[in-house]
Amino acid sequence: MKDFVRFLAAWALLHESADEGWKAAIRRGEGLEPGSMDRGPDAFVDGLAALVNDEKERLEHELASDGTDDHGPRPVDLADKLDAVTFELAELRGRLESLQASVDALASRRED
Repeated sequence: MKDFVRFLAAWALLHESADEGWKAAIRRGEGLEPGSMDRGPDAFVDGLAALVNDEKERLEHELASDGTDDHGPRPVDLADKLDAVTFELAELRGRLESLQASVDALASRRED
């Protein structure tokens, strides 16, 4: 049991260290000016961490919102609109098939 607890402690320490490293990269990346990637690969990683963090924050806000913000329609609204468009397309297809049948009938009469 002691080995198992030690394993869990090592696992927690690893994740805590990684989390602190991630947070430090975000802080450094937020301080970068555009075009400062010539500072080397660390600057790129820091800038990328800051961009990913910004997108994560937007995603958290989007998921927590009730759909009344300006981020666009909710997925349920999109599904309803897609269903309506699908119905309209089916109606148009039916009308086109009916029109094609009428044209074919007129063409066959003209040939006779």
